[in-house]
Amino acid sequence: MSASSSGPVLLTRPAAGVRLLTLNRPRVRNAMTEELTAAWDGALDDVAADAEARVLVVTGAGECFCSGADMSWLDGGPSEDATIDRLRARMLPFYRSWLRPRALSIPVLAAVNGPVIGAGVCLALACDVRFAGPSARFSTPFAHRGTHSGMGATWLLPEAIGVTRARDMLYTGREVPADQALTWGLVTEVATNVLDRALAVATEIAEAGPIALRLTKAGLAQSFTGLEQALQWESLAQPVTMTTADIHEGILAFRENRSPRFLGN
Repeated sequence: MSASSSGPVLLTRPAAGVRLLTLNRPRVRNAMTEELTAAWDGALDDVAADAEARVLVVTGAGECFCSGADMSWLDGGPSEDATIDRLRARMLPFYRSWLRPRALSIPVLAAVNGPVIGAGVCLALACDVRFAGPSARFSTPFAHRGTHSGMGATWLLPEAIGVTRARDMLYTGREVPADQALTWGLVTEVATNVLDRALAVATEIAEAGPIALRLTKAGLAQSFTGLEQALQWESLAQPVTMTTADIHEGILAFRENRSPRFLGN
């Protein structure tokens, strides 16, 4: 993907192995319009095909991370074309598109630089690790817009913060500020310059063995199935890494007190 300063999504390479994806429609608070969704899909296709990409950071341009789904197409009121079946056929691909960080094989970090609303919260939750700036605010006001929550909110929120706090957010729609988001586990850290912090952590992660990283993400994705299933996975995944050149490089680098140079083989 060729990034330009005016494109709906910017994809850049701020450090070795690190890719930065910026939602770039600040005038509409990075709302998930059809244009932005198409550009998002294209950018993730590029990241997935990039053999050198080891970590992805997602952030928003301007003062807002993401204001959620663009609902302007409903401004005309009820339509005969807006049947339940047709709306469902529209919603599912939209959900799956924006939740693609879950399916991406590499770790994805969210640099939440400002308010994040509705489906935007689900995008942040689809990322593996979240960092927040001081101005970040998390809210899921679906019910207060007259709609049921979507894009996995009823699963992603309880996974991150527990059922009781998920109920609080979904029932009240209130804003959760950055410091409370940290206490609740919505984010792992609050940083004054959140993008710099996320990129620094991404650079650190990118130095790890890429095969081990990908297998670790895959293992964590199924960890909810229980300890025995985790042991079964690890008894296969760990031997895979033990057959690679990377493990020998890691051991040698440790003995020589230097940083390892992993090649992913």
